[in-house]
Amino acid sequence: MKSVILGFILLSSAALEAQDLESMKQKFIGDYELVNYVTFGEDGTERDMQYIGRLSYDHLGNMAGLGMPIDLPSRAENSSERTIGGFGYWGKVSWDLEAGTVTHHVVGSPMVPQWVGGDNVRYFEFIEDDLLALSIKNSQGRITGTLTWRRLK
Repeated sequence: MKSVILGFILLSSAALEAQDLESMKQKFIGDYELVNYVTFGEDGTERDMQYIGRLSYDHLGNMAGLGMPIDLPSRAENSSERTIGGFGYWGKVSWDLEAGTVTHHVVGSPMVPQWVGGDNVRYFEFIEDDLLALSIKNSQGRITGTLTWRRLK
């Protein structure tokens, strides 16, 4: 009898976890604009990267993100060379609710080709209903940057 009860509890727990995961996937779906991108130095100083960008998650488990420095067009005007900067990549998505992470499994990245085939792990937090914060941590677990995105309506 105890094993039947334990089995029921485990199945119920698994069903709740699957429901939570599905709910989280639904919460991510949509298009976002970059509100700000801040990096944090070793000494705790904040630096506003002055970026603009777009981020999308679809119902099929895909994502695409683009970002560039606000001043990139003016820098390009003042140069005879091809001027590039920022990030652009896409791929599949997975979540780890316990760790609070969303992982972007990079399929393509013309700006940073070494990302292709790798994983960009982001620690996520929904702030209010329309803001999504994605933070980057280094190997010691310190947040080195946070990108805050606003859902487009």
